[in-house]
Amino acid sequence: MVPLPPVKKKVLYLDQFFFSGAFRAGDQRFVEVAERVKHLAHLQLLVAPYSSVHEDETHQWRGYREFNTADLLEFIKKTARGSEFEKDYQVERTQVTKAWSAFLKGMPADYLFESSEATRGSLHEWDDYFHIDVGGYYKDVELRRSLKTQTVDELINAFDEWQRSEQSFEQDVAVEMHAAAKNYIDTYLMMVSRLARGDFAAVVDSPIVSKIVEHMLHWLSEEKSLDEKLSRCVEFFKSEYFNQVPCLWVESRMFATLKAMVKRGAYSNREDARRRLSGVFEDIKHISLYAPYCDAFFMDQPMAELVSHPSINLEQRYGVRVFSLNRLGYFFAWLDEVENEMSEEHRAAIAAAYPER
Repeated sequence: MVPLPPVKKKVLYLDQFFFSGAFRAGDQRFVEVAERVKHLAHLQLLVAPYSSVHEDETHQWRGYREFNTADLLEFIKKTARGSEFEKDYQVERTQVTKAWSAFLKGMPADYLFESSEATRGSLHEWDDYFHIDVGGYYKDVELRRSLKTQTVDELINAFDEWQRSEQSFEQDVAVEMHAAAKNYIDTYLMMVSRLARGDFAAVVDSPIVSKIVEHMLHWLSEEKSLDEKLSRCVEFFKSEYFNQVPCLWVESRMFATLKAMVKRGAYSNREDARRRLSGVFEDIKHISLYAPYCDAFFMDQPMAELVSHPSINLEQRYGVRVFSLNRLGYFFAWLDEVENEMSEEHRAAIAAAYPER
């Protein structure tokens, strides 16, 4: 028996573009980053969990020469050493319903984070030598690929209208928040309408966001009518509590900031914009859902530029360090800082727990 001291690991999110680059090993910079991350993970100083967004993007990947999606997903999970974030829809629902609870109780509107709400199990434990993976993916990959292409095309086509828009940044944020609230209500009402017509398949094939309002309604008195309950939900969606939901706060400002950049002349070359923003919706989902729970986030350059804009300033708001290939030196310096803070007690425990390494 070897007594081990408590560990408090830094949480790092590696975006999909990083994993694709490191896996193909075509750019030595990605390989070097991957090796440094694995080294600090072995030292129990850092953890880089994978998420359901990683899985979605990996299954949309068409492979590269001798590599395939299964190989890439295995690489991602091995880098994560078995650590995992909660599913994207679970994190979103948790944040919305937590804000809803604060609204009903009259608590302050500021969102209070708990790391456990975004991760599966504790990340701050000593790793073992191996993990067991139970695979399985049940989404329609070809449909998701088609929708991804379609939504990016629609985004690029909207740029001309954005350039003519006279709305302020605050108004653009309000539009995004209104659209999110409307989506929650509309998908729920659609599910209820289908059930009323006897279409019981709606229970299993309705959009997952329809369950958010359904879950919220359970918090209200059974004596109230459905209309009264929905009116209370609408009050919440118009409140500051809803505006402070982290994933929606970040997402709405990322889209509003992107619109402001386009209005100032960014992405004027539409084909180049389509290439650079091909994964923009997945990138925004990665960042808006998981960044507030991380110490650092390694993302591609367009997204790093976006979230560093004063209208978002992700680092200042949530304390997460933002890195990209263009800031590689800063990233390595941060890793050095993490390793240099290792105590002698921790170092001795590493030698005792993992003598083979």
